[in-house]
This record gives sequence, C-alpha cells and structure tokens, in this order.
Amino acid sequence: MEDYVEGIVRSIFSDKKVAVRGRFTGAKGQSTEKADFAIPSLVDPLILIEVKAYGATGSKQTDVIGDIARIVGEKRPDTVLLLVTDGITWKQRPNDLRKLVELQNEGRIQRIYTKSMEEELKNDLESLRLENDL
Repeated sequence: MEDYVEGIVRSIFSDKKVAVRGRFTGAKGQSTEKADFAIPSLVDPLILIEVKAYGATGSKQTDVIGDIARIVGEKRPDTVLLLVTDGITWKQRPNDLRKLVELQNEGRIQRIYTKSMEEELKNDLESLRLENDL
C-alpha cells in the first residue's frame, strides 16, 4: 500500500519535495517521529502522510492508533496530517476505526482515505501543493 500511495504522491510533487519513510522533526525541534511521507522535507514538513493497510490481527490495527497519536503529538499545528488506510479486517475492529475518525473530527487528522478514494486523495494533494506553493 505504501508503494501505491508513493506513486500518487510522486505524481503530484517533485521528487525533491518528498521525503519517504523517515523521521520528521517535531514541533519543538527537539524530537522526531516516523512518518511514511513528509512534504517538502523531514526537517520542515507541511504535509505528513501515514499509510496503514491491514489484513492482520487486531493488535496490529490497534498499533495504528498509537502510531497516529505519536505523529499528532509531534507535528506542528500548521502541518497537515493525512491517513491512507484500507483492509478488510477494519470491519472486525470498528472501535479502532472510530478512534481514527474521532481524531479527524477533532482536526488532528485532516482526512482519512481508503484506496477507493484515490481521486479525492489526488485532488486534495494537488490543492495542498498549490496552497503551499510546492
């Protein structure tokens, strides 16, 4: 799934403006956290994208909540966080998915996408590219 999203991200942004699978600098500049994509850079991310796809056990899905919470805790308030997730086992863990939707409703995640929302993801990334002059 990460490769799939990487193809979309690279189709919108210049390779020079996409950091892949690294640790971005946190809001206070004193710590870092992992993210799948940081745009335009890991040092000064304006957009963070985390990708999680599961066909695995519930514990793996619950780990998503912790991963996202760490990103939310480290990112600057002006940094946009997008989550791309998919997988049939989400249907068996609706409470975990509800927690992610709650983070979106609170504005901590700007938007959650599934693979079927490819056009929305492309359109939103294009809008963010233009808004941020990237």
